[in-house]
Amino acid sequence: MKEQSSRLGKEPIPQILVKLALPAMVGMLVMALYNVVDAIYVARGVGTIGVAAVSIAFPVQMLVMAVAAIFGIGGGALISIALGADDMERANRVFGNVIGLVIFFSICAALLGLTLLTPMLLLFGSSETILPYARDYLGIILYSTVFFAFAFTANNIIRAEGNAKTAMLTMIISAGLNVIITPIFIFGFEMGIRGAALGTVVAQGITVVYLVIYFLTGRSSLTFISAFLIPQVTIIRQVVAIGASAFVRQAASSIMLIVANNLLIIYGGDLAVAVMGIVVRVIMFTVMPILGIMQGLLPLVGFNYGARQAGRVSESIMLGLKVTTLIAVFAFILTMSLPKQLMMIFTSDAAVVEMGQVALRIVFAFYFVNGIQIITGGVFQALGNARAAFFLALSRQVLFLIPLLVLLPLLFQLQGIWMAFPVADLLSFLVAVWLIKRYEGIFLHAKLANATAPGLDQASS
Repeated sequence: MKEQSSRLGKEPIPQILVKLALPAMVGMLVMALYNVVDAIYVARGVGTIGVAAVSIAFPVQMLVMAVAAIFGIGGGALISIALGADDMERANRVFGNVIGLVIFFSICAALLGLTLLTPMLLLFGSSETILPYARDYLGIILYSTVFFAFAFTANNIIRAEGNAKTAMLTMIISAGLNVIITPIFIFGFEMGIRGAALGTVVAQGITVVYLVIYFLTGRSSLTFISAFLIPQVTIIRQVVAIGASAFVRQAASSIMLIVANNLLIIYGGDLAVAVMGIVVRVIMFTVMPILGIMQGLLPLVGFNYGARQAGRVSESIMLGLKVTTLIAVFAFILTMSLPKQLMMIFTSDAAVVEMGQVALRIVFAFYFVNGIQIITGGVFQALGNARAAFFLALSRQVLFLIPLLVLLPLLFQLQGIWMAFPVADLLSFLVAVWLIKRYEGIFLHAKLANATAPGLDQASS
């Protein structure tokens, strides 16, 4: 299976990026569609209060994803570079370490979440009205923590070895099963919000079975060796260093939603929390194609960096920036033109639709710059430049968005919460432009650092 990795350094950049990114885009769009459909099921089967409950529980799922991102993205970057350098022993060793770590930490996260379920939901912004629904939903979802974390990590590893079609198929299986099973539990068995959660658990469990079969039957470039499950400090340090930026981005998104939900209860009540739940799903649906391009770009950039092919690194980055900017512009036009129609896909509640269309137009006001800042962060992850990737991930959520969520409502009430998003988008875009300028040797002039991978902190010199 080595051929599927070696083609990353041989085929024309546009051709290989399409092969890598298109399956990733399709898979992520399917996952986004699942989230949209799931919200529709909950809205129709439980009501607005159900959508608000899922919105309150969502930060917990994002925290699980944040932990998985450390191992999946950090390990994936190291595996891509090792494959590019034709070092199969190191690639397999990283693979074993990552699998062992993600299983251990996801079990710990599930146990902690179940122990602190009610106080955690109250901390995350649940009102007394929402709490019973959120508790029923999250109390079941937490049992799939190991499944979810393993699937997310494995998907990044599969993509890192250049097998984008299997990564896409994994997401399609997961989302497809969810779309089919969830309404059976919600409407057929009349389980309400608990049915929505149970459908997710079953779908994730089946997906993990598929992934285990993939790795154990020789379809992967990697070989599972049980001895490599034993943690190696050097590998863990490198994985965490590279994956830290992805963790910060995901964890900060979770913290941001916790802050936003608490403020929404104050300034808009349960209705505003439900609106946020829908807005977040629209954001997910529009950002998934951009993330698909980034996911396709990561192994391409990482492999060619490991192989020291400077021109292919630079060409890949520039193509990714152009394509994602076009996608972001399209999403901006769509949300500005059809906000009411987008809201009505989810709910027929007139009050939710009215508040939601205003929120959508404000939240997406500067969305057209998001492609550049997302791809820039992904590039630094792929190159092993933990410092730059970490700083860019930190800037949008922690330095800009969360403080703006706290400050702007003091001046503009509920509208200030929505306004925080476009202002943070613009500021993080400016940070990305500054980083591109600083590291223009890689982005624009096809120059690679002399440092041994991973780590390009001196790449601008």
